[in-house]
Amino acid sequence: MIGGGITGCSVAYHLAKAGWRDVLLLEKGALTSGSTCHAAGLVTQFNPSPTMMRFRRYSVELYRELGVFDTFGSLRMASSEESLAELRRGASRARGIGLDVEVLGPEEALERLPAASGDSLFGGVWIADDGCVDPHTATHTLADAARGLGARIETGTLVTGIELDDRGAVAAVLTDRGRIETEHVVNACGIWAPQVSAMVGAFTPSVPVDHQHIALMAVPGHELPRDMPCFRDTDNLVYGRSEAGGVLFGGYEPDPVARWVDGVPWSHSSANLPADEQRFAQLWAGAARRFPFLEDAGMVTLECHPDAMTPDGNPLLGPVPGVPGFWLAAGLSLNGFGGAGGIGKTIAEWMTTGETELDTHGMRAWRFGAAYHTPAQVEASGREVYRYYYRLRYPMDADLWGRPNRLSPLHVRLQDLGAVCLLPVASRSCGWVGLGRCELKEDKGRED
Repeated sequence: MIGGGITGCSVAYHLAKAGWRDVLLLEKGALTSGSTCHAAGLVTQFNPSPTMMRFRRYSVELYRELGVFDTFGSLRMASSEESLAELRRGASRARGIGLDVEVLGPEEALERLPAASGDSLFGGVWIADDGCVDPHTATHTLADAARGLGARIETGTLVTGIELDDRGAVAAVLTDRGRIETEHVVNACGIWAPQVSAMVGAFTPSVPVDHQHIALMAVPGHELPRDMPCFRDTDNLVYGRSEAGGVLFGGYEPDPVARWVDGVPWSHSSANLPADEQRFAQLWAGAARRFPFLEDAGMVTLECHPDAMTPDGNPLLGPVPGVPGFWLAAGLSLNGFGGAGGIGKTIAEWMTTGETELDTHGMRAWRFGAAYHTPAQVEASGREVYRYYYRLRYPMDADLWGRPNRLSPLHVRLQDLGAVCLLPVASRSCGWVGLGRCELKEDKGRED
C-alpha cells in the first residue's frame, strides 16, 4: 500500500485480516499527513449510492469494534419540500439494504436537534447509529490493529517509481530508502494518486478541490452538548457537529477552486492552505439560517485543505487494466472516513478472491474514457461535481462545465434541424444559448 491515510490503513488491515502475511504500507510523511488529518470526522451512513451506504455501514461497525466511534446519531434536514421528497426516496433505498432509517416531520426533527431553528424546516432523516471519530485516533488505532495482524508500516518513505516486468506487471517499488520487490501495489495516495498512477503509465482522473470547514466558539446561552447529533442541511449546503460547546461545520461552495491540476507537490503534507473567508461566508450564512445564534459566534479557526474529486463524485476502486498487480483505492471525493472501512474490505476481497461482495461497477477504476485524459477536463468536471454535491438534480439537468468537449460530426447539423441534445453550446456572439430549439434555462440553484 502506498499512502498512510485512513484508506491505506484500512486496506492494510483487511489484507492482513484476510491472511496475507507480507503486507507493507509506505507513507512519505507521517500517518494522517494528507487529507485525513483535516477531516471533520463525521461518519454518517445515508447516501444516494446503495453501495456507498453499505461501505459506510461497515465503517461504523469497524470503528465501533476498534473503540474509536462516538454514537450520537445524525439528522439530515430538509429545508424544502423537494428535499424532503428526495429524502423519502433515499430512505426507501436505505431500508432496502437494512439500514435503520426514520423519516421525521419538522416537530420530530426539532426534538432530536433542539438547537436548530424550525424556520423552513420540512422534516429530516434520522439514523440513530451514526456518529463521529477523531481522525488522528481512528487512523492510528486502525494502523495498530493492522500491525497486530502482521502488517508492517514504514513512514518517512517516499516512493520514487514503480518497476514493471517484461509483461507489464508490477515487479518492484522504488523508494528513497531502497527497492522493494512486490507483486501488488495499492495506490491509496489521495490527492497524489494521479502521480503515482503515472509511474506505471496509467491515468487516474481526480483533481484536488479546496474544501473548507470552520470551528466556532460557544455562544453564551446556546452552548451545544457534546452528544448533539451530527447534522446535514443540504439546502443550506452545510454539515457539522458540536465541538467544545460550539460547532464545527463545513460545506460545499458553489464556486469551488481546484489546484495543482498538473500534480501535487510531494512536499505538501498536513499544512493548511490559505483560507478564503469571503468564499466561505456563503456557507456561514447557510449555517446561520438553520442555527441563527451562529451569527454571534466567534471563530476559532477556518481550515482549507484540498480533497481528491473525480468527475462523477465516486471513488476509483479496483485493478487498473493493462498493469497486472496495480490497484486503486483513490479519488474518495469526500467519502474518506465514511467509506474507508468498507472500501478497505472490498479491495482486500478483490485482491484475495478476485471478486467483491458488493456491486462496485459504478466505482471501477477504468470507467473514464479518453475524453478525460485532459487535466482541464478532469478539473472542470471535478469542480462541478463538488458544486452540486449537496444540490438536487432534476430531470433534464445537464452538466455545464468542461462542455462541449467531444462532439459527433453531425452535432451542429442535428441542432440546426431542431434536435435537443441536452448540451449547452457556446453562441458565436455571446454566452450560452440554445439546446436545439430550446433555450438553456438555468435552474434556481445554478443562478446562485
